[in-house]
Amino acid sequence: MIIIYGIKEQLNPIKRQLSKVIHGCMQSILGLPEDKRAQRFIPLDTEDFYYPADRSAAYTVIEINMMEGRTIETKKVLIKALFAQIEAQLNIASIDIEITIKEQPAHCWGFRGMTGDEVQDLKYKVNV
Repeated sequence: MIIIYGIKEQLNPIKRQLSKVIHGCMQSILGLPEDKRAQRFIPLDTEDFYYPADRSAAYTVIEINMMEGRTIETKKVLIKALFAQIEAQLNIASIDIEITIKEQPAHCWGFRGMTGDEVQDLKYKVNV
């Protein structure tokens, strides 16, 4: 699950393209399949989104929630790819992007009526 926050006037016009960029990085770095896109966009009013003074109105926060298992190097490559691709394709400077990866053990995930450590048919690898 990925949650993206930003000022609505900035975020709404780019949602579709930003979604493609984020999922493209998730596919190329983590090996997620095309149909494994789980994103939530939270467009906020300016008065509801406080951000550092040295950032612009394009400031965007990306929270990536995933099961534990990826190596430190894989996570670093993902973060750097997101910075590069968002800047290249959406012209949002890296200083205006904040990325957080939140990991939980597989047993803390619940989907399709089971916990993540019980599922046997994922179409992608968690330990990469």
